[in-house]
Amino acid sequence: MAKTAVIELTDHIESIRREAYNEGYAAAMRTVVEFSTSRTAKPKATVTKANASRAVARRATASKATASKVTARKATAAKAAAAKSTAATTAAPKRQSRAQAKPAPTRTRRGDNARRIAQAMMALPDHSGPAAAIKKTLAEKGHDLPYTSIRHGLGQLQARGEASVAADGKTWSYTAPAS
Repeated sequence: MAKTAVIELTDHIESIRREAYNEGYAAAMRTVVEFSTSRTAKPKATVTKANASRAVARRATASKATASKVTARKATAAKAAAAKSTAATTAAPKRQSRAQAKPAPTRTRRGDNARRIAQAMMALPDHSGPAAAIKKTLAEKGHDLPYTSIRHGLGQLQARGEASVAADGKTWSYTAPAS
C-alpha cells in the first residue's frame, strides 16, 4: 500500500512538473514573439499575424494544460482504485526465498590480483615495465584494476621476491619465484 501511495505521489508530482513546464514554455514563446515584433518596425499585416499566432499559441497551451490536468486526475483516480482493489484481494508480497533471490556476485579470492599482475608481467617484453603497461595488459585480458590495486599487488610480489623495482622507481621486473 505504501508503494502505491509513493507511485501516486510521484505521478502527481510529474504531472505538476509537466504542467509548469508547458506554461513556462508558452510564456517564453510569447516573450520571444513580443520581443521580436517590438524591436523592428514591421508592416501592420505582420504585426497582426504575430498577434494571431500568439492567440493560437495561448489557446493551444490552455487546451494542453486542461487536457493534462484532466488526464492526470483520471490516471490518479484509476491507480487509486486499482491499488485499493489489489490491496483488498491480495496480501502483501512475502520476502523472496533463497532459491528465487538473485545470486550474490562472486568475490575474487585473496591474492588473485597479485597472481593476475604476475601473469601480466610475464606477458610484457623482458618481463618488465611500468604500472601503466601492466594495467594495459590486464585490461586486454579483461581485468580492469585501479593503479592502487596494481601497486599493492606489486608490493606483495616484491615481498615474496617475485618482483623488483628498478632504480628509477617506476619500472617493475618479474623474476621467477625461488623454488
